[in-house]
Amino acid sequence: MHHGPAVKLDKDNSIALKQALGIKLFFIYLLFYIGFIVIGIVWPDSLSTKIILGLNFAYVYGMGLIILAIVMGLFYNYFCTKYEDDLNKEVSK
Repeated sequence: MHHGPAVKLDKDNSIALKQALGIKLFFIYLLFYIGFIVIGIVWPDSLSTKIILGLNFAYVYGMGLIILAIVMGLFYNYFCTKYEDDLNKEVSK
């Protein structure tokens, strides 16, 4: 038994917007990551400073980077879906 024909994929008119958004988010994340690296190189002792609930700065900043990546991924997914729905719907009308 074989399945039916695959879904025909048309041209995606939102590629440029999705690409631009991805590049912007990448550089925003890169700035935060570089900040972490710079702090670790220039002021390494500051990373051991307890700041929240007895957790040190390195842990809080590192977890912040992970949470930021997740939030940015959800943000990217939401807007890419919105771009696809808006721009590809106009063509099929």
